[in-house]
Amino acid sequence: MTMLDGRRVYTRGDLMVRYGLGRSTLEKWYRERDVNGHPEAVGSVGSQLAWDSGEWDRWYAARQASGKVPAGLVTRDELSVKYGLSRHALKKLWSERQSNGHPDVAYQVGKALYWNEKEWAAWYAGRQERSADDGDPDALVTLAEAGRLLGLAQSSVTVYARRPPAGWPEPVRQEALGGGRVRRLYRRGDVLAYGETRPIHRT
Repeated sequence: MTMLDGRRVYTRGDLMVRYGLGRSTLEKWYRERDVNGHPEAVGSVGSQLAWDSGEWDRWYAARQASGKVPAGLVTRDELSVKYGLSRHALKKLWSERQSNGHPDVAYQVGKALYWNEKEWAAWYAGRQERSADDGDPDALVTLAEAGRLLGLAQSSVTVYARRPPAGWPEPVRQEALGGGRVRRLYRRGDVLAYGETRPIHRT
C-alpha cells in the first residue's frame, strides 16, 4: 500500500499491478483527463505521480460501467502486462491470425479491441507447448520442463528456484497459483545456454 500524507494513493506502478493495465494506457488516460474526467494527481511519491485511491477506484468503476465491457475480456495492454509480451509482439501475433489461429476479437469499443481472456490464454498455452516441441528458443518452459531439457532429476531442479546456481537464468514470467505457490516460466534458449556452460558433476 502506497501512502502520501496519511492517505492511500496509487502510483502508475500500483495501478498496473492492481488492475493489470498497461503504462501506455494509463498515460493516455491522464493526458486526456480534460475529456474523460480522469482524477488529477494529488502529489508525487518519489518521481512518480500519485492519485487518491478512492477517487481513482470510483472513476475507473464508472468508466468500466459506462463502457459496458463484458466481464472476462482483456485489452492488448492487459495481455502485455499479464503475459510478459510486448505490444509489438502481440500486434504481430494478431496480424498473423490467419495462419496461427489467434482468437478473434470478442468485443470492440471504438478502436479498443478486447479478447476473451480464457480463450486467449488457452490458445497461447497451446502455442507455447508447440513451440517448445519444435525447439523454438523463445518458447517458455516451466521449471520441470527446464529440468528435462537439461537431463536433471526432478528433485535436483526444484531447488533452483530457491537457490539458483551461478548462471541460472531469471524467469521471464511468474504466475501465482494460489496457496503461495508460483509457476516460473523460463525462455527455452536461456535454459539451453545455461546447460552448455554449467559444470558437469561426476559421481
